[in-house]
Amino acid sequence: MSTRKLQYLLASVFFVLGGWCVVAPSSVVDLGLRTEYRSSAQLVPVLVVCFGSQALLSGLFAAASRFTRWTFLLFGIALIPFFVGDLYFYFAKPMLTEIGMADLVGNLIMLALCVAGWRQESAEPAR
Repeated sequence: MSTRKLQYLLASVFFVLGGWCVVAPSSVVDLGLRTEYRSSAQLVPVLVVCFGSQALLSGLFAAASRFTRWTFLLFGIALIPFFVGDLYFYFAKPMLTEIGMADLVGNLIMLALCVAGWRQESAEPAR
């Protein structure tokens, strides 16, 4: 698979999950958080939309940039805190529902794409 296709797949994770946050923030809260952690404060949907907008922006950069093996490596390393957060808020302080763990699934997909991209770029001669 080409590096470009790997980037587009990586960007698609941002577009899907970020788009969900922007289009249906209340759905994200209702489905992603356990009942006892949901809030009806007016600020909550705004924060979810902001989170989704950041994800969409990240997806745009992932799709439009030229990734090297170092980009894939650093992107993969940068995912580690997200894994820690997802696991903490599911197991240690169970705020996330199983649907809320879609973020973990998205991060695992992105990590796999980063590994594939890093391997592919490492195997190709320098451009």
